Amino acid sequence: MSDPFSFRLIATDGAARAGEMTTAHGAVQTPAFMPVGTQAAVKGVHHDDVRAAGAELLLANTYHLMLRPSAERVAALGGLHTFMGWPGPILTDSGGFQVMSLAPLRKIAEEGVTFRSHIDGAMVELTPERAVEVQILLGSDIAMQLDECVRLPAGRDDIERAMKLSLRWAERCKRAFERAAPGRALFGIVQGGDDATLRGESMRALVDIGFHGYAIGGLAVGEAQSVMLEVVSQTAAALPAAQPRYLMGVGTPGDLLEAMARGIDMFDCVLPTRSGRTAQAFTRAGTLNLRNARHADDAAPLDAECRCPACNGFSRAYLHHLVKAGEILAAMLLTTHNLTYYFDLMAAMREAIMRGRVAEFEAPR
Repeated sequence: MSDPFSFRLIATDGAARAGEMTTAHGAVQTPAFMPVGTQAAVKGVHHDDVRAAGAELLLANTYHLMLRPSAERVAALGGLHTFMGWPGPILTDSGGFQVMSLAPLRKIAEEGVTFRSHIDGAMVELTPERAVEVQILLGSDIAMQLDECVRLPAGRDDIERAMKLSLRWAERCKRAFERAAPGRALFGIVQGGDDATLRGESMRALVDIGFHGYAIGGLAVGEAQSVMLEVVSQTAAALPAAQPRYLMGVGTPGDLLEAMARGIDMFDCVLPTRSGRTAQAFTRAGTLNLRNARHADDAAPLDAECRCPACNGFSRAYLHHLVKAGEILAAMLLTTHNLTYYFDLMAAMREAIMRGRVAEFEAPR
């Protein structure tokens, strides 16, 4: 039998937390950042390089894998870990974000969501029960409830409707998850937009239902950073201390530091990988655009303190050349660099929490 899912809080400094999450496929040190491997791959990077950068936990997407290659096919081939050759923990997003991002192609009802596939135009139904079934078939260590995410700004009536629908779906997901293998976990997702009252109602109802962990969803979808951080502060402070807290889809290095200081344990975002594919590099001296001509004759590394392959053997001039020449290696190196930067940021913040020095920790530019 697999070890049960658990979360252990190791240290706190103010609201900031350092902990360890145990899953059926290994432990995850928190605060933790998850690279986004939507279709069972992190774009432009080999799995070995993702692990070397510091990844312990990956994110994959239920909606996309349900459509291609199908959850049933992945299950027949041994499950997602075997299929993609990733031995560590995997979290699967339920498809709730696609409810919002694919709005022209979908219809929402009490039963679930009907999508027109972006691949072949076929109509596909995603109910809370099917979302959980797909995640069980995939064999992910952490599954997410199906929810409806509303893009902000939005009217209060629409936010409240989506939040209450998400709560009803949460109850159905919890019942469907009773079939999951021992050691797997299901997280609930707090919705409610930018309305503190609705967020509180959502959070209390989810805690009453009872989940292994709690995510804060529906942020970084159009609202100002100050609004996002206020919602994070209020919600994280009220969530159970004994379960992990996951801020979905966020964000910049500065966002991560602000959210960690407010008690968030887990993050995912496409920013480091997408930026790597568009010639953007995060460094301790600020963000660099390798398309800029000023790098053409620069023999310095991207970041002299970085341990990644791009910074140990290649100059800014060479990376600029790869970008301008359209070489795939540019995206590979810059993506690996950005991931390494993010994981080093997580490790540094964890150390600051352990040492009680969060207040002294400065966000990178």
